[in-house]
Amino acid sequence: MTCILTSINWIILIGTSFFLLVLSLSSFREKEIRASVISFAFFILNTLFWIWFLAALDKFQTLNILIVSLLGLFGIVSLIKFFPGKPGRRDISKTEQYDERDNMFARNNTQHHPKLMETYYAMHPEKKSIDQQIHKKPEFGEKEQVYHDFYTAPCYEAAFEYLEKSIPLSTGKAAEQKTSIDPVQFCKTIKDMSKFYGACDLAFLRLKPHHFYSHKGRHAANWGDKTDQTHKTAIAIVVPMRVEMIKKGPTSSVLQESAQKYVEAAKISNILAGYIRNFGYQARAHNDANYDVLCVPLAVESGLGELGRMGIFMHRVFGPCVRLAIVTTDLELPDSVCPKPLYMENF
Repeated sequence: MTCILTSINWIILIGTSFFLLVLSLSSFREKEIRASVISFAFFILNTLFWIWFLAALDKFQTLNILIVSLLGLFGIVSLIKFFPGKPGRRDISKTEQYDERDNMFARNNTQHHPKLMETYYAMHPEKKSIDQQIHKKPEFGEKEQVYHDFYTAPCYEAAFEYLEKSIPLSTGKAAEQKTSIDPVQFCKTIKDMSKFYGACDLAFLRLKPHHFYSHKGRHAANWGDKTDQTHKTAIAIVVPMRVEMIKKGPTSSVLQESAQKYVEAAKISNILAGYIRNFGYQARAHNDANYDVLCVPLAVESGLGELGRMGIFMHRVFGPCVRLAIVTTDLELPDSVCPKPLYMENF
């Protein structure tokens, strides 16, 4: 019995130590130094523990049998498939429109407008407590933030200021005379042009009521106004973010990358909307803090990706490491023919 236990323990020692060593080397290769150091430290501790345990095996034979049995049971249980199967098609027949005043950015912005705050919490008193806790935390760019940097923080602040000033570019007057177009060729040109300006993916979708916000809520000037829901087609635009920047979270590198890609998404969508208006059709760009539509449902339903379990859009290639923008138009264009979802649950 002792001989069998000794053999099993050596197998566990070699297996776990090999795993931790490979994990450390892999992390080092990916330049994740902290993870590499921690894995290597556990490799040393694991090796020392099992060598000591093997030397004193006679004193802990009962405990050893229990540990080995539990490890074996854990291995067997881990083979049981417990993840859900492929999700069915979402039922959107009873979907209600979402009010932009309820999203976190709009609610956070009310702290700068006392009258709007009073009106909102009279409508939703149940949200007041949690929002007050959030209002006490430092906002983007404030020196109280843990990773605040005196020289770099003003850069992403300037980027968001630029985005706010560029809002008028999202709309405009269409050319007086409509130009006859070939819808298929027009879609191809739009896709090519968008990628030329920096998009990684794009899709077309017929607009439905649940794609629109019911009311505006991001800015005090039009807070509570109903959104324009007259457009017929949505063009979902995907802009990729640099993984190496996002992996540096929670430092301000994430904010810098996010702001820069919001600027790129705004640039692409504003140009695309202007391009469509030049043919005599109405078009509006929807980009950072300037939306009449919800980007995620449009991107998901157009086939560009899936709704992730964390509640955000997962692109079919770039995962959650993307930013979205939308262009809507009164021009009827054919829906995109996208591949079936990849079912990330299986991955």
